[in-house]
Amino acid sequence: MILINGVNASSVAVTDRAMQYGDGCFTTMLVEQGMIRLWPFHLARLQTALERLAIAAPDWPALTDTVHQLAADLCATSAAPKKAGIKILISRGSGGRGYSPTGCSDTQVVISTFAWPIHYTQWQQNGIALGVCQQQLAKAPMLAGLKHLNRLEQVMLKREVEAQGWLDALVCDVDGQVIETVASNLFWRQGDQVFTPELTMSGVEGVMRRHVIELLEAMGYHTRLVNAPIASVLAADEVFITNALMALVPINEIHGVTFTERHMLSELNKRLYTC
Repeated sequence: MILINGVNASSVAVTDRAMQYGDGCFTTMLVEQGMIRLWPFHLARLQTALERLAIAAPDWPALTDTVHQLAADLCATSAAPKKAGIKILISRGSGGRGYSPTGCSDTQVVISTFAWPIHYTQWQQNGIALGVCQQQLAKAPMLAGLKHLNRLEQVMLKREVEAQGWLDALVCDVDGQVIETVASNLFWRQGDQVFTPELTMSGVEGVMRRHVIELLEAMGYHTRLVNAPIASVLAADEVFITNALMALVPINEIHGVTFTERHMLSELNKRLYTC
């Protein structure tokens, strides 16, 4: 199902700035047993992105009601899947001259539903190996952290991942600092220290990343946001990746270095949606 401004539709104007310039943002949510997981974090992500991009806000209460009703409908029958996905894409809309957004306030909200990627179950249970991309992320402090609509870097990185036959891969910035994987955020533990990349210059601040940092604090860990090379990750005792759809996935191997510990990850999974 696709809703555009609350109406069943399947197309937007070719003049829409999402198509012309990637002018907007999005978030992708896990629906489980009729509930949207981490909805407050997804809503906050959208609100923060629109504020930073100076895009007129939609009717947030109406949007909230719509996505919660969609989530309930997705799991309304006994034959319905236990998990599904909902994506919210917000565009500045049509208007403006060239790059200028002046006078453009016709915000467009596109909501779509999709099947949950079933292979994530195997990833969660068995873990995966990561490659290391040769392509690097640019530094872009104006957009760092945002899930904005221009994902060309990720498209090129995904091409590299597929060409190499990897499931996912570590990605560094142009200074060789680890930022994330192509499709997820990264955590690693060495002893009692937990690390995740600092994302003020590149990368996406995922909602699951935020949730995990809060859970770790509640567990007594202090998560350090760092600028670190790949060597720091390879020296870890435990490595895992996160995003809203796959939740927590253990990493078994990077560059021939294996990781077998999952103690912290097991504790996180017990608490994942309980607070």
